[in-house]
Amino acid sequence: MSFRVAIVGRPNVGKSTLFNRLAGRKMAIVDDTPGVTRDRREAEAHLGDLDFTVIDTAGLEEAAPKALETRMRRQTEKAVEEADVALFLVDARAGVTPLDRHFAAWLRATGKPVILVANKCEGRAGQDGLAEAFALGLGDPVPVSAEHGEGLADLFDAVRQHAPAPEARDEDATDADEGDESEDGKPLQLAIIGRPNVGKSTLINRLLGEDRMLTGPEAGITRDAIAIDWRWKDKPIRLIDTAGMRRKANVVEKIEYMSVGETLRAVRFADVVVLVLDGEMMLEKQDLALARMVVEEGRALVIGVNKWDAVKDKKQAVQKLSDRLESSLAQIRGIPIVVFSAATGQGVDRLMPTVMKTAGVWNTRISTGALNRWLTPVVEDHPPPLNKGRRIKIRYMTQVKARPPTFAIFASQPSAMPESYLRYLINGLRQRFGLEGVPIRMIMKAQKNPYAGNED
Repeated sequence: MSFRVAIVGRPNVGKSTLFNRLAGRKMAIVDDTPGVTRDRREAEAHLGDLDFTVIDTAGLEEAAPKALETRMRRQTEKAVEEADVALFLVDARAGVTPLDRHFAAWLRATGKPVILVANKCEGRAGQDGLAEAFALGLGDPVPVSAEHGEGLADLFDAVRQHAPAPEARDEDATDADEGDESEDGKPLQLAIIGRPNVGKSTLINRLLGEDRMLTGPEAGITRDAIAIDWRWKDKPIRLIDTAGMRRKANVVEKIEYMSVGETLRAVRFADVVVLVLDGEMMLEKQDLALARMVVEEGRALVIGVNKWDAVKDKKQAVQKLSDRLESSLAQIRGIPIVVFSAATGQGVDRLMPTVMKTAGVWNTRISTGALNRWLTPVVEDHPPPLNKGRRIKIRYMTQVKARPPTFAIFASQPSAMPESYLRYLINGLRQRFGLEGVPIRMIMKAQKNPYAGNED
């Protein structure tokens, strides 16, 4: 089991900045606004020769029992419970606050090893706050500047005291390497997207079987794109929860703008994307915009209809959804649809088999021989049109890549090939080779016949 380090503290003390510094890249959204981080996020981190898992958490706050801040705090408490050591951050420039003292007492009561870190210690402005931190009773504070990378050597010395012995770490690393060698390829990247408040985080919690993501009636709870490593039937999956995406015209706040950017990035790096719809408000204009975005990025798409238990006329709803997909996304025929209720778990067990089947289609490779045996009669039955009195001649075709299936057609006058004929070929490919529900890309290339002179 890897060495785990949780970063905790009140809002706006620089937890996410330190998280990004230790992770070596900008993974968490950082802003001056307090309370940007809500869910806990994990990443592989490196500090000197130490390799460990670092956990970013929401700012510790006191609030009413049912408030969002209270649910955020429970996520932080869970992170501390799972961690081997906690980094308790205070803002040296602001000094020690009553909230810092309150949560310092709470951390002592947990019995977890705690490293007190005084952040924002660059220059002289943080010296007074650094001196105040000694009074928290958590040992000598480690002065750092997460933004500027100062003090990391001292932080390394402090963390190393709580890390496993080098022999144990090497043994763990060997075990991990052996486990990696037994895996069949990389984890499937599965992104869950949708409008705000359609139940994306609830769905992920249901799949994981635990309250891993923060949920509630408020729209827009999730802000970061949170990646979670998971296994489904011994297959490695990386689940990515994303922020709800509203229409671009409605995005005005800086934090929401950054959240949308994180979601777009998650889609670009995903293998399969599940677009979650609200069963009572299915496939609105924004849903279609999101579906088109996934298709344009070349990702495999699965439509997940949540809150299905609240839909009264289920047969009519499915028919309406299918008709709308057929008319609005005609270029992608056969997009799979799964209906479920994430809150009750009804139908959720059908989602992952559909995801894996769609991923398999998205990874399809077809031999050049099989393609051209199919192509010859198809072109003979319906030859390409004339261009300036000359027939466009198709020489052959081949698959140049998968993920998504991408084919190159070598022909005379490739730039003159009409889109309608390419659609005819794509539809034929779907039907013959079972490529329903995934994007197909077609590339036209020039191919001259050396025995027939210059035909272009």
